[in-house]
Amino acid sequence: MDKFFTYQSLRLHYTDCGEGHPILLLHGWGCNTDTFNTIRPFLEARFRVLTVDFAGFGQSDEPTKVWGVEEYTRSIEALAKAEGVENPILIGHSFGGRVSIVYASRNKVQKVMLVDSAGVKPRRSFSYYRKVYTFKLLKRLAPIVLGKARAEQMIQARRAKAGSSDYNQASPMMRQVLSKVVNEDLCHLMPKITAPTLLFWGETDTATPLADAKKMEKLIPDAGLVTVAGAGHFSFLENTPLFLRVAESFLQKEINKR
Repeated sequence: MDKFFTYQSLRLHYTDCGEGHPILLLHGWGCNTDTFNTIRPFLEARFRVLTVDFAGFGQSDEPTKVWGVEEYTRSIEALAKAEGVENPILIGHSFGGRVSIVYASRNKVQKVMLVDSAGVKPRRSFSYYRKVYTFKLLKRLAPIVLGKARAEQMIQARRAKAGSSDYNQASPMMRQVLSKVVNEDLCHLMPKITAPTLLFWGETDTATPLADAKKMEKLIPDAGLVTVAGAGHFSFLENTPLFLRVAESFLQKEINKR
């Protein structure tokens, strides 16, 4: 069932289907509730599943100011409270994993599944910082040298060539949001997650490398890691049968309570 929830004047879309222990399904950056279409039928047959469009994605409104992971987490906490969701199971992919980490670090949750999750700040090379600060300097000096119109054309061309696809496809507001959240390191919160946590990871993931998963496994007190051979950043879609078998095993106790 499609529903809408108002949070800080924003209209947020989510679906609410099935019965049983509540699950919050939280998608990655640039995605929406449809990302989970292949796994939702399995979960909805066994649980109450709330699948959320984060602000700025799917059918949800964009934030009117620059949000970080904290603001996104608060929106999910408010939704859970409004729907009477207590002690949920969290399944977060990529950016949704960031929100799951913050949520689980300060709320009672039953279990957590982090799927190719973000949350470990990426290591940056010297060349990365050189490019970033060169671009910032260019943005400041180009209008003076070339004039505003020509400078804007050059900056847009440079951004399109050098920026990530997520950044280039985002609106001006969501570009600012992405720049903020991608640099947030959540490692200090991971030891506060007391719920059993399963890490499900693509072996060849380049967006959130397997090294991130291994670091999370060490930092989260009760965590285990399942790696998916040959899979990348969308491991749950690249090997859906394996994901569903692992999820069924990990959540068997909650399934049996129905």
